[in-house]
Amino acid sequence: MSVTLQFCGAARTVTGSCYLLQSKAGRLLVDCGMYQGSKTLKELNYGAFPFNPVDIDAVLLTHAHIDHSGLLPKLVRTGFRGHIFATRGTIDLCSYMLPDAGSIQESEVIALNRRNAARGRPEVSPIYTAADAAASLQAFQPVDYETWIAPMAGVRARYWNAGHLLGSASIEIEFAGEGKDGKPLRLLFSGDVGPDAKLLQPDPEAPAGLDYVICESTYGNTDRPAITPPARRARLAELVRAAHAAGGPLLIPAFAVERTQELIVELIDLMEEGLVPAAPIFLDSPLAIRATDVFRQHASELTTDIDVNRMLASPHLRFTETVDESKAIAKLSGFHIIIAGSGMCDAGRIRHHLKRWLWHANATVLLSGFQAQGTLGRFLFDGAKAVRIQGEEIKVAARIASFDEYSGHADGPELARWIAERRPIERAVFLVHGEEPALAGLSERIAERFVPAARVNIPILDDIYELTTAAPTPLAGKQRRRLAPEAVISLDWHNDMSKLILDINDRIEAAADDRARGVLVRRLRRALEQD
Repeated sequence: MSVTLQFCGAARTVTGSCYLLQSKAGRLLVDCGMYQGSKTLKELNYGAFPFNPVDIDAVLLTHAHIDHSGLLPKLVRTGFRGHIFATRGTIDLCSYMLPDAGSIQESEVIALNRRNAARGRPEVSPIYTAADAAASLQAFQPVDYETWIAPMAGVRARYWNAGHLLGSASIEIEFAGEGKDGKPLRLLFSGDVGPDAKLLQPDPEAPAGLDYVICESTYGNTDRPAITPPARRARLAELVRAAHAAGGPLLIPAFAVERTQELIVELIDLMEEGLVPAAPIFLDSPLAIRATDVFRQHASELTTDIDVNRMLASPHLRFTETVDESKAIAKLSGFHIIIAGSGMCDAGRIRHHLKRWLWHANATVLLSGFQAQGTLGRFLFDGAKAVRIQGEEIKVAARIASFDEYSGHADGPELARWIAERRPIERAVFLVHGEEPALAGLSERIAERFVPAARVNIPILDDIYELTTAAPTPLAGKQRRRLAPEAVISLDWHNDMSKLILDINDRIEAAADDRARGVLVRRLRRALEQD
């Protein structure tokens, strides 16, 4: 008997969620997400999977976010022929999100190949196209919450509402006869766990009494101040009034699904109550516009006293679908609100608005969620004085604010409580989907208090464990590591290069005169020649 678990993504990093389970029954994937962050991590999206897609029998998808679903079209294109099981909300969102991801890749590759041609470099191909994404949707099969399904012989699974976004789930999996005394081996994959008092979603639910729990740790080292929905609205209103007082636009890089809809509902409600100045809200994201339609269709499933349909049809809300409509916003002055993807500022139309406004002192940028290491959003969050966007250096003079109260992720205490409620946990907890400080923080919260320290595991990318032993057994040498562990957890040379270029420009501009600038340039050249 053998059941193995390989961590093919989201191990010592937040993105690229993907876990491979193998047993005598077959091969099962939980999630197949895209990497975001440093270029070193993102290059994994272009490489081969650490498994053969032809050999995968089924996929269980926790939710629609691209870091969990984004490589499914590539999986299908490279030979997967099984079913992708997901809730109806997840399927409806993926029907827009995956083709949108394909379109973005196609457009960005066109721009990159134009630059490569000018530099004499070879052309590159997109990870997949919009057509590939559309074709992959045929593999999706809907599931209901709290209802057992059989993705393959000898294995059954059940989805629980994770409270993270529309359709999100924690997934319980049983392998028949692989546990103690011939009982099923029981696993629970948390997916992304929602926080308490989320605007549109219920509190997360999941079973107890498991052999293994694989839990996300995005905010494992974070203690958010306790906040009520009224206090959260008051804080948002305060930030909007401050942006209005500054006299320029309020730019909100927002995740197209859920975060955008929550912010729109709250902003319009605040405007209607007269708590913030009325102003046009431009939703400048074709994906977010389509996702908003999905939320309208599923309005009856949302847990809020606010009339979501009415808010999403408000005259304050302006949809800008076309490129020309998006460009027209750049001509506006004074206070207005622009919500555009992506949430970490690494893709989408928000980059064009940041290029237009970051160097203006009267503009405000409101970061509304987690910013992964190596992303443009993280550099802004960390207080960068200048950044590079699409090869151009942009001074940061705008006011940068962070507002995490609408986060879709539970914080450290909420995650620890979620794990405690899963007890008894017979064999081990694996902590995933987090950066090093978050992983360490959550481990400290639960070790000995809820789970013996020896049963808390923090896997490295591509690690493989045997699960049918009394405790999980690492299968050293069985895996092929795509990256050295240090390459996963640290900024890469691309980030170092960008910072170096910015530092050189700062020093040269700060030099007293042309003679001093010439001295700096000669010193740099000598350093290059000596290397």
